[in-house]
Amino acid sequence: MTSAEDGFQFGIIQDSLANSMGAAIPNRSIGIISGEIGSGKSLITQRLAFGFVQNGVKVAYVTTELTTRGWLEQVASIGYDMDKQIDDGNFLLISSFGVIAEETEENVDLSVLLNSSGLQDAEVIIIDRASQLINSGTNAQLLLSQLRKFNSLGRTVLLTVDQEEIDLKLLREIKNSAEVVLDLETATVGGDTVRTIAVTRFLRAAGPTQGRIGWKVMPQMGFIVDITAVS
Repeated sequence: MTSAEDGFQFGIIQDSLANSMGAAIPNRSIGIISGEIGSGKSLITQRLAFGFVQNGVKVAYVTTELTTRGWLEQVASIGYDMDKQIDDGNFLLISSFGVIAEETEENVDLSVLLNSSGLQDAEVIIIDRASQLINSGTNAQLLLSQLRKFNSLGRTVLLTVDQEEIDLKLLREIKNSAEVVLDLETATVGGDTVRTIAVTRFLRAAGPTQGRIGWKVMPQMGFIVDITAVS
């Protein structure tokens, strides 16, 4: 069982991501995973969610892009079976297709979501992608105050952000306050897409952290740290 005092571990035997990225996400923290469409934000959070539950962490995951069934089928296709974790009560999956829409007649924003009862029992809350739930004109300090209040109850919040969907000044302020900031980059080299995690910030890391981590995802094998891409 992971100790929340030391952070939430996400290491699994299938890959070496945790060995390259701080070993554990700090407790009571805000994490921002930022990138363009297609940069792999969802894949990163799916890998983290799987790693958390494998280490005894209770996780709530909100997807604004897939149905519940679609999400479970996608993670199963890369070797991460989450159905049992739902049955065991260790993992809560919420999709904006149906579940959230049925609970309110208005558009759900991030503030409303953070106050929903479904998230109260989780230790780590992952919202993919949060930039769809942040209204234009949102006050950065008010949003950060709400997130910190959430943190104070012993929870860590990880938000994925499409930088084209959010005001850049707001994004900068959130990043400046976050304990963990991962910026995802893609490049084409020799006809192949090379994916990189740029670890812009990682406070209170429990282990070594590389500045840049190359990675890819393979069917049934899941996340693979590509040591030939970036060191």
